[in-house]
Amino acid sequence: MHSPHLPLDILRSSHWVFDLDGTLTVAIHDFAQIRQELGIPEGDDILVHLAGLPSSEALRKQERLLEIELELAGRTEPAPGAVDLVTALSRRGAHMGVLTRNTRGNALRTLERIGVLPYLDHADVLGRDEARAKPDPDGILQLAAKWGTHPERVVMVGDYRFDLETGRAAGAATVHVDTTRSFRWPELTDLAVGSLAELGGALLETGAGIRRAVPVRRRRSG
Repeated sequence: MHSPHLPLDILRSSHWVFDLDGTLTVAIHDFAQIRQELGIPEGDDILVHLAGLPSSEALRKQERLLEIELELAGRTEPAPGAVDLVTALSRRGAHMGVLTRNTRGNALRTLERIGVLPYLDHADVLGRDEARAKPDPDGILQLAAKWGTHPERVVMVGDYRFDLETGRAAGAATVHVDTTRSFRWPELTDLAVGSLAELGGALLETGAGIRRAVPVRRRRSG
């Protein structure tokens, strides 16, 4: 089905949702290795698999997954252009959220480490305990409702199929960030870029009404 979202409209949007790992950060997760360590069959969705285990086994493996994610959060680095893009959107007064299959706690640690947390409302960082996991559109729908806008006015930015499927399911515009520029899911993509730096450059070319970037000082969730 043809998407109604045009590139210029996307770049002028005031409502943005970002995937975290591999989008705002340099990708360091080796999901095949994580599956192997947790005894999950190759290709299985990690969260779905764990949710289907007996409670005692699920709890043990979920705790190990948290340990792995915490270790990775301590090593992560910002993706090229991530900080500049977030500050550019802040200058525009845009609403920004993060939707991740990680936990909110690890997401906040990661966002602080890469230098963008001051520009985000902590309540707009949704992990797997705050919203149904991607590709379910629940997280985008929650953020759109909180921001008082329609999901169709939201832009979902991510590096993987789940991110794009989430955007499509919500009716949001989708931006695929692919450093290899292979862009494997064109049917799910409204705008394709090789990096957040490329996206930020395009954004600045539409830069009417840019203000000084100001860190948000809104309610923090516990």
